[in-house]
Amino acid sequence: MIFQLKDEYIELCKLLKAANLVMSGGEGKEVVAQGLVTVDGQPESRKRCKIRPGQVVEFAGTVIAVETAMD
Repeated sequence: MIFQLKDEYIELCKLLKAANLVMSGGEGKEVVAQGLVTVDGQPESRKRCKIRPGQVVEFAGTVIAVETAMD
C-alpha cells in the first residue's frame, strides 16, 4: 500500500488509523506499544514516532510505503 503524505511527517499511530489498519487512534497506540509495528524493518514502540516520506511501515502483514503527495 502507498500512503501519500501531504505534510512533512505523520505520527505512527495516526498513520495506522489513516491507512484503515486500526479502528481508532487508541487502538493504534496500543498495537505500537505492544511492539507489533515495524518501521524500516525495525520494531518501533514510540507511538508518536514521526514517519516521513521514504519510510516503510509494516503492521499485520500490510506494508505501507510512505511517499510525498503530488499536488
